[in-house]
Amino acid sequence: MGYLWTGFRAAVYATVFFAVWYYVAISARPFDSVIGVRPPKWIFLLGVWIVGLGGILALVCVSTFVHRGRGTPAPFDPPRRFVAAGPYRVVRNPMYIGGLMVFLGFGMMERSLAIMLLAIIVAVGFHFFVVLVEEPVLERRFGDSYRRYKQSVGRWIPRRQPSDDADFNESRSVKSSGQELS
Repeated sequence: MGYLWTGFRAAVYATVFFAVWYYVAISARPFDSVIGVRPPKWIFLLGVWIVGLGGILALVCVSTFVHRGRGTPAPFDPPRRFVAAGPYRVVRNPMYIGGLMVFLGFGMMERSLAIMLLAIIVAVGFHFFVVLVEEPVLERRFGDSYRRYKQSVGRWIPRRQPSDDADFNESRSVKSSGQELS
């Protein structure tokens, strides 16, 4: 029952997250007339592929958080266990990458330079959020496991050899309050 409830919460949060970012993307559309440039028609098909790949990546990340981390991607309902498996073996922030791919690909599908430019601005914002907020919180929650993970796995760009999640986990979990469990 625990996985089902966690999976349900994760699905609800992901749906709300998607709806909010869809609204943000569509809100940029009126700026296309100001920019005055319309991307070529062929970019639509590229956008479809990028949305599909980004969506799959994001869904795999959510599933990994539910099954391995026993939590959700939402910052107010985070994983209870450190997750360095699945796409997290390759890069530290695959969910952001998947979401940005969906955002950028949607801009391509809409042939909207404004949405594509907004995706780049959002990517910069995500970077600063990860560096200034998320990583320090994860270091406090997971300690040396997360520090070793940071040294071995690239933040946005994969390194040559994917890591093994056993390299980082110390059978350490945390409660939502941040207290250790055995």
